[in-house]
Amino acid sequence: MTIPRSLVCLCMLVLAAAARATDANAVFAREIKTGADTFEFKYRLKLPDLTNSAKLWIPAARSDQFQTVETTPPTSPGLKAITERGHGNQILFTELKPDQSGKTIEAAYQVTRKEKAPYPTADDPAPYLKPDRLVPINEIFASLARSATARKTTIMDKARALYDHTRTRMKYDKSCTGWGRGDAQFACDARAGNCTDFHAYFIALARSIGIPARFAIGFTIPADKNEGVIAGYHCWAEFMADGKWVPVDISEASKNSELAEYFFGHHPANRFEFTQGRDLQFEPAPPDSPVNFLIYPLLEVNGKLVKTENEFSFRGLN
Repeated sequence: MTIPRSLVCLCMLVLAAAARATDANAVFAREIKTGADTFEFKYRLKLPDLTNSAKLWIPAARSDQFQTVETTPPTSPGLKAITERGHGNQILFTELKPDQSGKTIEAAYQVTRKEKAPYPTADDPAPYLKPDRLVPINEIFASLARSATARKTTIMDKARALYDHTRTRMKYDKSCTGWGRGDAQFACDARAGNCTDFHAYFIALARSIGIPARFAIGFTIPADKNEGVIAGYHCWAEFMADGKWVPVDISEASKNSELAEYFFGHHPANRFEFTQGRDLQFEPAPPDSPVNFLIYPLLEVNGKLVKTENEFSFRGLN
């Protein structure tokens, strides 16, 4: 019996669709935890040799409606909490002496984090329409945003158009000089960068056409492992529409196109937020203030910022 070619083609299409669905489910399971996630997180830094007194600032995670944080006191005595003015971020500050050279400072957290979907807000939108030093509002971004949102009428539809525009225009690429500062103009020109660059570009576009948007930074907790070391930070964004904050993660959607629908309107449970906002101001102030964004320690020695050795690790508690 000869099988009609049309039936063969149909079967091949069905099998291909099933394979794509299987691949998408595998990516989702590898990257995403829905509902809630509970984990222990350790934030460690090793001090370099200190030949003089020094100052140290460390971001401190806090509880909100999506994450409950229990903190074990840091291993270094003398750290005091200060509050950043614009966004209420919490920061630990201390002054160091040369005899603390080479010491390791550790802060440990037990965290329960909930998955984010659009949620109601009474926030004043005005602060989220203002520019940051590296996220300007100008005709370049307004023109790009108007073009991307042509014929869109609702804020949600416009934001989705900007999300898709950013996701498809930019490439996740850390080989280009200038990536990682969250410089929207760099992202616009290079069409590449990391999560800070993706979201700086999106926020600049959104604000330029009157859509309030904001930035947050923390860590992704691996969904497919129960413990391990985390290589570095991750950041994301939210925009305001219809009286709600709507979460987006465009760089992850760019890396995993199977997750593009999910990441417009969701942040998964396997996230740990540390600070919000850009151009942070607090006292005592580090060099080069305001601070572009804050996730890694800031160590001032002889009036200049120097690097520390950092390690971030997690252990699942589910």
